[in-house]
Amino acid sequence: QVLLVESGGGLVQAGGSLRLSCAASGRAASRCALGWFRQAPGKGREFVAGISRNGGTTNYTDSVRGRFTISRDSTRNTVYLQMNHLNPLDTGVYYCAAREVYFSTYVALTESDYDYWGRGTQVTVSS
Repeated sequence: QVLLVESGGGLVQAGGSLRLSCAASGRAASRCALGWFRQAPGKGREFVAGISRNGGTTNYTDSVRGRFTISRDSTRNTVYLQMNHLNPLDTGVYYCAAREVYFSTYVALTESDYDYWGRGTQVTVSS
């Protein structure tokens, strides 16, 4: 079992930045690939970024590539999402997700790939 707790959401003006954090705990936390998803009002949950168990491989959805950076601190079992140049289309609830994996370089890309989910943190970008 893995418990995920997100923090760092809030209200920001367009062009601004936020950094989200997600603390993972539980016996399997260190063996997980991690990811961030978001859900805009009235829409389904979409993949934003993912990072491998060893932190060496990352992947992003096209709309955030070059603006967002995912990283992890394995000593703290924490994953971060640095979000720069935010725009109103980035508004939504951001969820942290985890999947226990064997291969250290694997990055999970779809919602069904993940086994554990946080409760989410709200990000609102005003124009």
